[in-house]
Amino acid sequence: MTTSAFPEGVKRCSSGKFILWLLPAFLVLLIAAYAMFRVWFYGLNQTNMNDAYGFAIWIWADLAVIALGGGAFFSGFLAYLVGVKKVKNIINFAVVLGVVCYTSALILLGLDVGQPLRGWFIFWHANIHSMLTEVAFCLTIYLGVLIVEFIPVILENPKIQKIRFFHHLSHNMHEIMAVFAATGVFLSFFHQGSLGGVPGVLYGRPFAFREGLFIWPWTFFLFTWSAAAVGPLFTATMCRLTEFITQKKLVKDDVYELLAKISGWMLLTYIIAKSLDTIYWATVTAPARGFAFMDFYSNNPAYYGVWILIAEIVICGFLPALILITQKGRENKKLLFGAAILAIIGLCINRWVMVLQVLAAPLKPFQEEWFVYSPAWTEVITTIMPIAYGIVLISIAYRYLPLFPQEKELNP
Repeated sequence: MTTSAFPEGVKRCSSGKFILWLLPAFLVLLIAAYAMFRVWFYGLNQTNMNDAYGFAIWIWADLAVIALGGGAFFSGFLAYLVGVKKVKNIINFAVVLGVVCYTSALILLGLDVGQPLRGWFIFWHANIHSMLTEVAFCLTIYLGVLIVEFIPVILENPKIQKIRFFHHLSHNMHEIMAVFAATGVFLSFFHQGSLGGVPGVLYGRPFAFREGLFIWPWTFFLFTWSAAAVGPLFTATMCRLTEFITQKKLVKDDVYELLAKISGWMLLTYIIAKSLDTIYWATVTAPARGFAFMDFYSNNPAYYGVWILIAEIVICGFLPALILITQKGRENKKLLFGAAILAIIGLCINRWVMVLQVLAAPLKPFQEEWFVYSPAWTEVITTIMPIAYGIVLISIAYRYLPLFPQEKELNP
């Protein structure tokens, strides 16, 4: 009897439909590869970055995908260290998303560096006084941890399981996953935090600068907190999107509701801390350096008006948090995933302002106009690239690997 390449007891579409589904994503990847070639061959003059914007949309996308990939480390923490059994029904999918997010982040960093062949310099000639050095080490090692966590999932493919060595390797690796989950939590705490700590120490940029707590600025803890709060919501939302596309039930509703409850309370505590941070910055930190609150918000509402602060804290912060902490809000799937989407947008807005608004605000007396930045097509297509890459990797993983232990039960 021939063993199917698909997980046992589930149905998948024909090869022809699968290839047609992937074609648009491959087209985007092909155009993005051409853009990457132009950036690496001709240089960063293929972008619209300038003296005001030494880094821009790539770094924003990098910070955003790393934060959203936080669902992998926090789900691993819940499943393997806290012992929340329900989370194990979605942990494999969270790991795949983590791999997508972190490999995308490193590719985007390779673009922004401009000379990726010299990327090894950061390890061999490490600047021990820079938080970015710690970020580079933690990002690289944690990607390795994610790949190790992904290996036993790959080995569970039915055809691979027929090979005795891989069958036992898969079983033994599952037994020690708690060790890698703990390592991942440790690494993620520091690189998520240090990514927030970098703008927090920019005393020449008062919009981002924050006072210190222990040896770190407050932004160190806010970045880690927000990633742990919103990362699981991103995992749940992507899982729900996969259900919509495949027209199958992949996890039980109680899994979504549990993640929403945990994330809801974490989001609420985070947004309260973020609000207190903003109030202290606006009333103490900025005035101490000679700036008024409105100096950091453009009069042009199309760019950086006060609306962006309201959107981040109120509409995409308190509103989704209050929905998710209530049982009725979680039981209503439209409200649950609407709140999750708002929280994801709020996280992306936070990373956006901590990268771009920091650079846009005029700081010198003779500067009146805000610096405006419009990314070139090479930047736009390569920023979209992680979405196409994610579609390809998630689709292949879903087709051939047992990502969802409950799928067979829910789709008899």
